[in-house]
Amino acid sequence: MTGKKERQELMNLYKELRVADVRDGMDYLGLHNYGSMNKEIRPLERTRACGIARTARYLPYEGGIPDLTPEEYGEWSGYYYSEVCTYPWMNDIEEDDFIVIDQSGVDAGLMGSNNALEGKKKGVNGYVSNGGVRDTDEIIIEDIPFWSRFISQSMVQGRLRYDDKDIPVNVGGVQVNPGDIVMADGDGVIVVPRGKAFDVAKYAQRELKNDKKARRNLYEEMGMELDETVK
Repeated sequence: MTGKKERQELMNLYKELRVADVRDGMDYLGLHNYGSMNKEIRPLERTRACGIARTARYLPYEGGIPDLTPEEYGEWSGYYYSEVCTYPWMNDIEEDDFIVIDQSGVDAGLMGSNNALEGKKKGVNGYVSNGGVRDTDEIIIEDIPFWSRFISQSMVQGRLRYDDKDIPVNVGGVQVNPGDIVMADGDGVIVVPRGKAFDVAKYAQRELKNDKKARRNLYEEMGMELDETVK
């Protein structure tokens, strides 16, 4: 991962940008066909977030479901969380991380209102997954920015197993490497390769500045009250 000083510099450059600005910045560098996650990856609500990518990968569970009583199932679930579908990346979280989860498209709520909030407490700015998320009403109330392929009702037992962390992953048709910049809002999610991050920000900032100026002029001509998007 990048050093703290560099991470802060990047966050300062990207925190006011929109996905559209970053997309334009990527285009200036000829990266037209890279970075934008596919349209299946959508936010739980209209919000925005950016951060430094921290990646994790989960795979479908290949084992069978044991024949258990409800009480035995409770014990087995505890075992499953501690040994099969674990969250070791939670111990590595740094301020301004954006968690990128390759969930292999499995319909299960790997993240919910409890563990997503734990991540936020540790410094996570947002989450994106190519699988499911559950407890979504609570996640919205907790003001946790989350983008996913779908909403899921299911727990992970018998569905997912942990595989690896801090590796390149494919989410939404985009390869995401640890340390990349992740920008997300109502337009979706875009990933900026770490080696291009400062150059992309330069042109994205220019696009945002020009857009604000042009729209501010229109606001004033139309007698509209100025809002935060043009100030």
